[in-house]
Amino acid sequence: MRTMRGKGGGVRGGGIAGLVGVAMLLASVTTVCAGELSLGDPRTMVFKPVEFSPPEPERVVLDNGMVLYLLEDHELPLVSITATMRTGSWLDPIDKIGLAGMTGAVMRTGGGGGLSAEQVDAELEQFAANVSIGIGRQSGSASLDVLSKDVKRGLEIFAGLIRTPAFDPARVELVKLQAIEGIRRRQDNPGSIVGREFAKMLYGAAHPSARESSLDSVTRITRDDLVTFHHNTIHPNGMILGVTGDFKRDEMVASLRTVFGNWKKGTVPELRIVDVPEAELSRPVVRFVGKETSQTHLRVGHLSIKENDPDYVALAIANDILGGSSFRSRLFNDVRTKRGLAYSVGSRLNTGMHDQGVWLMRAETKLTSTQEVIERFVANIERIRAEPVTDAELAEAKEAYVNSFVFSFASPSAIVSRLIELEYDGLPKDFLQQLRAKVVRLTKEDVLAAAKKHLRPDRLKIVAVGSGEALPKALSTFGEVKEIALSPEG
Repeated sequence: MRTMRGKGGGVRGGGIAGLVGVAMLLASVTTVCAGELSLGDPRTMVFKPVEFSPPEPERVVLDNGMVLYLLEDHELPLVSITATMRTGSWLDPIDKIGLAGMTGAVMRTGGGGGLSAEQVDAELEQFAANVSIGIGRQSGSASLDVLSKDVKRGLEIFAGLIRTPAFDPARVELVKLQAIEGIRRRQDNPGSIVGREFAKMLYGAAHPSARESSLDSVTRITRDDLVTFHHNTIHPNGMILGVTGDFKRDEMVASLRTVFGNWKKGTVPELRIVDVPEAELSRPVVRFVGKETSQTHLRVGHLSIKENDPDYVALAIANDILGGSSFRSRLFNDVRTKRGLAYSVGSRLNTGMHDQGVWLMRAETKLTSTQEVIERFVANIERIRAEPVTDAELAEAKEAYVNSFVFSFASPSAIVSRLIELEYDGLPKDFLQQLRAKVVRLTKEDVLAAAKKHLRPDRLKIVAVGSGEALPKALSTFGEVKEIALSPEG
């Protein structure tokens, strides 16, 4: 209980009665200290399961198809608004890769809603609001953070940038120059290189999940291309908008109807990404990039399942035990702790709903230990495919997952963001609760079966970035080695 203080710093409700109470408390403490105080063995204590019931946002659909999620939180005088839009770089024309990203950038920086770029920035700065807009591979996003007293004006600016961006020609050219500079510096970081080239080996260089912009593709992009891309892909019936913070429900819905309600529906692009053919999935690949680096940067893995696959939970737990859990994982203890071959090592299972997931192992190691690290990768895959995980490993992995579940609902904004993500992917709103229940029921046999089925040492794609003529030789144990020639322009 919080201590209540009155004027002069005295404890409220004091006087003689308070002094008597303090004396009695001290006497009782003295009595306990004089005897034996037994708190029990914490290892044998039993606690009731924590009951966790996150607040439920309200879902509202405007007449034009825009979906709203609303969750009031009056703790601070702030309002946060996030929007997810059915667009993405998967819609880029093949000769203008980079168009979606540039469109998102200039939607924010190029003015809109009848305001110039400078006017937008000045107004947002005046009332300490922040707006961001961006377009990634499979979706677009926008956000507004504003004081609750300024939310109406903030919404007007926010809606203007989304609905009627001005695409100021000078800002278009600036973003284009920034994109070109980024391409020219693309080959500076070996960690970035290995990630990009690994994606190309998995999906193919022309696949939406792996293709990347070039100097030629960005140079071709014009302001008219940005205007057309926005017109064709950004629609109210392809947008899910979440609002959390210090607002009143009816007033917020009215404000959103005012700024978005007369926006007409459009033809929303269908997110459809073609799967990689089985023949490519089953083909092992060994590639390297020759670059002067202090260490070899490794990616080893293959394409995997989507998030709604029945084996997802079992495979996620298998990956956690193998290398996803950092300090307690098998790869960490084998490659780093036991053998000292790498400082950074682990595995990762990335899944989504719209293209095949990726399962990979990664490490940074000395050139001379490159071969041994890959051998340890393969040995650990074969082990988790051949024998059940231990009771302790399974219990720790399950406990970590169940305990992490609450962080998906740690704040009102997290709750709303999670629901937006689930609806965008076409998943039920209790999908995470379903996953949690599956984790609780999971057995060692389930994990073993998933590992046998989905972790395939015969399908490994290996990509290494490192220096020295010895690198191809170190990789040759694992298949025919070919060099990846990086473009000098990036």
